Amino acid sequence: MNLPEKAQLMDATGLRRAITRIAHEIVEKNHGVDGLVLVGIRRRGVPLAQRLQAKIQAIEGVMLPLGALDITLYRDDLTTLDVQPVIRKTEVPFALAGKKVVLVDDVLYTGRTVRAAMDALMDMGRPKAIQLAVLIDRGHRELPIRADFVGKNVPTARKENVSVRLMELDGDDSVSIQDLTV
Repeated sequence: MNLPEKAQLMDATGLRRAITRIAHEIVEKNHGVDGLVLVGIRRRGVPLAQRLQAKIQAIEGVMLPLGALDITLYRDDLTTLDVQPVIRKTEVPFALAGKKVVLVDDVLYTGRTVRAAMDALMDMGRPKAIQLAVLIDRGHRELPIRADFVGKNVPTARKENVSVRLMELDGDDSVSIQDLTV
């Protein structure tokens, strides 16, 4: 779906600044990085988690363990998806028990993706805590979920789409709003 851009929210510089700020906030809130791991939700949460990992390493001198989580089979709308949903690999090569997990995603909307991700994480072990880092919080929650770390809060209408483009997947870095009614 290639919709016209209604407004640009972040360019590459703004996105880089948001990642840097979130990395500092994660370190500050957790009083360092002891027992901390990063888990990105596939797709765009993974490259964002990789960027946070690099920023935190630059700040603290420690490379945090990094995992990638596919939540396809945990979604509550699985039966309404494609007949053959694409299942990607979950790679969490470390134990979650007793760890503080920072779950990373691009956009927080209804909260259903995060709920599915937490269910998937709990099936892998019992973390000490789960914190949520998102690039964009657009509101419209359907579940009582909130982000601990937010790049930008953007009030949106339900008829709008927030499009996050990342160099690793899309060839450029930007965040924009698109109108779904056009």
